[in-house]
Amino acid sequence: MTESVIRHTLFHDITHFGVRITVGLIFIMHSLGKFEPGFLGFLERLGLPPEMQFPIALAEFVPGILLIIGGLTRISASILAIVMLGAIFVVKGAENFTGREEQNLIYYYLQAAL
Repeated sequence: MTESVIRHTLFHDITHFGVRITVGLIFIMHSLGKFEPGFLGFLERLGLPPEMQFPIALAEFVPGILLIIGGLTRISASILAIVMLGAIFVVKGAENFTGREEQNLIYYYLQAAL
């Protein structure tokens, strides 16, 4: 019988660390603008209540930090994937599936989070 074994090498660890740092920093930087008062107007235009500002901002900020430090990475990546699905369907109105606007960037975030 054949057996598949994943080798844990230094290169493997460095690669995963680099991906975690990159995705974590992207989401942290993206979430900082959501703590600003101007984000409330954006939420109102979407029809979302203003009380959602901090949960949405924290849903990107906290998992980003956890990805960088390497704690709860699977849970953090799952939360970020849910946030990106919300961005695709609620914010963009699923326009990304019709070939308009920021398609590659949002798909990248979603794939990286998974």
